[in-house]
Amino acid sequence: MTVPFATSARSSVGIEWELMLADRRTGDLVPRAPEVFAALPEDTALERFTVTQELLTNTLELTSGVGQTVAAAVDDIADAIETVRSITDPLGVELMCAGSHPFAQWYDQEITDKTRYHELIERTQWWGRNMMIWGIHVHVGIDDVAKVLPIMNALSVYLPHLQALSASSPFWAGDRTGYASNRALVFQQLPTAGLPWPLRDWAEFEAYLDDMVRTGVMADATEVRWDIRPAPRWGTIEVRACDGMSTLPELAAVAALTQVLVEHFSRELDEGRELTMIQPWFVRENKWRAARYGLDAQVIVAPDGTQVPVREHLMETLERHAEIAVELKCAKEYAGVNRIIAEGASSSRQLVVADAAGGDLREVVQHLIREFRGGPTLREHLAAMRD
Repeated sequence: MTVPFATSARSSVGIEWELMLADRRTGDLVPRAPEVFAALPEDTALERFTVTQELLTNTLELTSGVGQTVAAAVDDIADAIETVRSITDPLGVELMCAGSHPFAQWYDQEITDKTRYHELIERTQWWGRNMMIWGIHVHVGIDDVAKVLPIMNALSVYLPHLQALSASSPFWAGDRTGYASNRALVFQQLPTAGLPWPLRDWAEFEAYLDDMVRTGVMADATEVRWDIRPAPRWGTIEVRACDGMSTLPELAAVAALTQVLVEHFSRELDEGRELTMIQPWFVRENKWRAARYGLDAQVIVAPDGTQVPVREHLMETLERHAEIAVELKCAKEYAGVNRIIAEGASSSRQLVVADAAGGDLREVVQHLIREFRGGPTLREHLAAMRD
């Protein structure tokens, strides 16, 4: 099977952000996405951003246009939020984001009426109905298809870092799970989801797709649901490992780190250097550790089994690639990673709120609503950093 890989600008950025719709008073998820989608102004089609429906009727996905900078992509997302809020505010519906809703139950949720979603649920049954998960997806443009798989393999070393920074699903269906990112472990239950196979080149990816399509496992490349996957239609690598993030500055920080890492690996390949990858069993162990412990995880960072605290390795990484961030004009967003390292990811904030409220998870939902609505916009955040 031949799979064309589209042309895209090197290290360009696109962002997808999955958002929950919640009742303003109770915090319960509400199936209002079809209504909100239908009410979008006609001129929304002329905007750089897009708003789409997802598997569940309690979810909308906001997608940026292609940006040369992270700031441009995040500005698109901010414009999309403003448009959607003009519809949801009068309905008493709030937008919020985390990897999971703290207390929602799968059997209370409705499936969006699209053939592909009904087919997915028919096939996956209970696990499919339990996909009450929300994430962010970051696309980065690749200028040569020969780079795609080597960069994906190198990025796999940093999957636990991105997962830990974004961890925001410590609760599941009313239970405290003990995991920073329960979403990471739930999502991999779907067929073709989870960690990518360590393929060496594009020809091996094409052979993989041929096997999967020929045996009826999937229809095409869009059904590859790996934590990092090629997006042939867009000419990008798409990082999908992250939980949903509750503020624009945090979203921008993770997007900037992803963009910088991809550009670094691309430059290494340009210089003829071989990219470091670690054994698949180390990649799998790292995913579990980041899901369990978040930013407190120890991660394996080299083929010899060297282990370091993920916070420490993140800080080393930020310093090592700071010049690339300047060149990509995302230095301020990139610096936002330091704030997450210092103050903790959303999972830890949610746990603090739950403890202070005596375990009342409705208070956690209200906290997430406040963070999304009242947290600083990216422009305000960057202005504060300059002061």
